[in-house]
Amino acid sequence: MNIPCQGLLFDNDGVLVDSDPGVDQAWSRWARDRGLPAEEVTAMVHGRRSADTVALLVADPAERPAALAEIDRLEIEAAALTTALPGALELLTSLPQGKWAVVTSGVTALARARLAAAGLPLPPVLITADDVSHGKPAPDGYRAAAGKLGIDPATAVVFEDSVAGAKAGAAAGAYVIGVGQRGLATDAPVVVPDLRGLTWHEGVLDLTGARLMRS
Repeated sequence: MNIPCQGLLFDNDGVLVDSDPGVDQAWSRWARDRGLPAEEVTAMVHGRRSADTVALLVADPAERPAALAEIDRLEIEAAALTTALPGALELLTSLPQGKWAVVTSGVTALARARLAAAGLPLPPVLITADDVSHGKPAPDGYRAAAGKLGIDPATAVVFEDSVAGAKAGAAAGAYVIGVGQRGLATDAPVVVPDLRGLTWHEGVLDLTGARLMRS
């Protein structure tokens, strides 16, 4: 299975890195400190900017800046628990510098900390929650990343594990590939368990060596 494309746009958490242990630790503590059900909170944060989650959970706007600063601090502290997902290092190190980007709902400091903890290279283009006015499922992040790579979003492939992220990629006009078990909940036409077996060469993403969960 080959997909013509001029660039690859990756979500970070759940696609390149496994940050779930740190996410669960940070958000559970944050939730308990506010008398919120930790399991419900941790279930709703994937693919969403922390600012957007805080806005949903903290009723008083005056309290939101402190609440946001607290979760950002807790998540950065827990970033050391992050590991690389299978196939991520091999695929990223095989790609030319100007052909890939990372688009994440995390803030810049958190994204860099997680990539470093996982031993993955920093992307040539990194779009984070700090760079967009509207987070996923809005297409802003993926459009911005494609623009920085100098390509039309319609010629890109987006890798996403969340419903919000997949909607953002599709809204930007890109071809979306779902990743992992959470990827099955998206509308992505193709879902892979991880990035093993994927290669990109001269404008073609080759999925021949990948295991497909949906196609």
